[in-house]
Parts: sequence; structure tokens; C-alpha cells
Amino acid sequence: MAWKRKVTGGVVALIGYMLSPLSWWNDLFVNVPLALAFAWVVSLFYKGIFAPAMVLGYWLTNLLGFILLHKGAQHMVSSKPPGYSRRELYRDVGISLLYTLLIVALIKFGVLKPIQSYFPGK
Repeated sequence: MAWKRKVTGGVVALIGYMLSPLSWWNDLFVNVPLALAFAWVVSLFYKGIFAPAMVLGYWLTNLLGFILLHKGAQHMVSSKPPGYSRRELYRDVGISLLYTLLIVALIKFGVLKPIQSYFPGK
């Protein structure tokens, strides 16, 4: 049953890679739309919180990507999955924070905005 473990770990690692900032080329097609959808939903309930929700959503997708990538790769190569250390978590959080700065800049320059702003009302 080693092949099932390797396939499962490979799928988890692939999903993690797609969500992580390591796949910067697909960020606009995966992470940003997920974060934008998250921000839209949050801003429907809490007006004026679009930018923080966008940043939080983007940050969470990146962090989840790192964790899934790490865990999937470990699951593929080891017979029993090892733990996830604090140091690894801190590294993943630090890299995610750097990419967060990019999202903040996109919001500040008006490239990304609440969905209501794309449809002018009466």
C-alpha cells in the first residue's frame, strides 16, 4: 500500500504547491481569486473591511499552501508522517508575510477593490 501513500502525499503536495507562493506564476489564477472571494464575502457582512479581509484571505491561502506542500512531501517519502515544527511554521509565516506586502500594494493602488466598486450603483 506504499503507492497509495505516495499518491495521496503527491496530491496533497501538488495542492499545497498551487496554493503556496512558490508557484508565483499562478498566483493571479488561484490565490488572488480565493482571497478576493473571501474578502467579498466578509465585506458583505462588515462594510469597510475589504482590504484587511483580502490580505487575510491571501495570507491564509499561502500559509495553507506551505503547510500542505510540506506535509504532502513528508507523507510521500516517509513511512510514518513526522510532525510540523515551530521553526517550519515560522518560516512559512515569514514568507507569507512578504507576499502579503504585494497584495497590500495592489489594494492601495486600486488594482484590487470590493466587488461593489466594479458595478456603479444609482
